[in-house]
Amino acid sequence: MKRKKVLFVCTGNTCRSPMAEAMFRAEIKRRKIKFVDTASAGIFAEGSSCISEHSAQCLTKLNIDFSKFQPRQLKHKMIENAYLVFCMTDGQKELLNGFENVYSISEVAGFQIPDPYGGTLQDYEHTAALIRKAVCIIIDKYFTDVSDIQKK
Repeated sequence: MKRKKVLFVCTGNTCRSPMAEAMFRAEIKRRKIKFVDTASAGIFAEGSSCISEHSAQCLTKLNIDFSKFQPRQLKHKMIENAYLVFCMTDGQKELLNGFENVYSISEVAGFQIPDPYGGTLQDYEHTAALIRKAVCIIIDKYFTDVSDIQKK
């Protein structure tokens, strides 16, 4: 079975999309779903060097590994090579207009993921909770059948 890559996109690839990538990876592993990879990138990530401190604290609190994370600038090739691309907001999706595999979280989960950048740890925890909910919805919607196939 060919591997499917899920790409999460936000603005700077330091807060939301790294949390989504890490949470998605952990949940796929927990559910024993194979043949699915994940990554993240930022539309304007060029100056970023690491995950934000509060995002790191949220993931650590959830016992989710992010040790290999490096922020990346979004490239067209990443979108083309992805099975699915999920943007944190409708506005980010609009910037990527023209790709059939790009969705906003709100299209799938019914809510957008607010940018906690510059906010308190509580703001980041709220965002992390929404991302975790969205990740589970995405897996249930797009990868439940894949999981069933693997078990046979």
